[in-house]
Amino acid sequence: MKTSILTLATIASIALGISNKTYAAGTTDSYRDAAKSKNEVSTVLANVSKISKIEVRGNVELYISDGETDQVKVYNKYYEQSALVQSQNGILRITSYADQKLVVWIKAADLRGITAYDNAEVKSFGKLNAIELDVNLHNNASAKLDMDTFNANITVKDHAIANLSGTAEQVNLKHDVTASVNKYNLKAATLIENKVLTANAIEMAMTTY
Repeated sequence: MKTSILTLATIASIALGISNKTYAAGTTDSYRDAAKSKNEVSTVLANVSKISKIEVRGNVELYISDGETDQVKVYNKYYEQSALVQSQNGILRITSYADQKLVVWIKAADLRGITAYDNAEVKSFGKLNAIELDVNLHNNASAKLDMDTFNANITVKDHAIANLSGTAEQVNLKHDVTASVNKYNLKAATLIENKVLTANAIEMAMTTY
């Protein structure tokens, strides 16, 4: 079982390249704005491949797009922010609790799951194509996803926010009543939606009453 942990002590040796304001060809202005500064640096991480699931925690802004090969590019000088990127058995974990938002762009060839916690923001860059995609949002996390998938399982808990668009054969949507879900631009042949009334929501309602 091989585990790759990318931290302050190792980032210098494993980075494929650090350059001032490096972007992929054809990147739109909206994505370029994610770097936020002309002096921003980007780091392409090595030893990360076969990404099937992403877990993100903390103050992170994550962009995800399809790619023929997997690639992880981190903006900001994240090696100075005590941020952590860990890859193990196909799961890529990204964590940063720094005051400055950590911006990450991931290309994945076979992404099947996304889980976000805390104040993490997840945005698709282009359309996400997948046979099956599981999305789980917790706390105050948010996701804006444009999907083209056969089966999507979406769970939105607590005060998380999901903005969903694209097409799917079947969508299984489960969300707390305290969460926010916008599915107006999501076209699904079959959509099964379950709203969950949590104990906290009941307590808040009783207190308000």
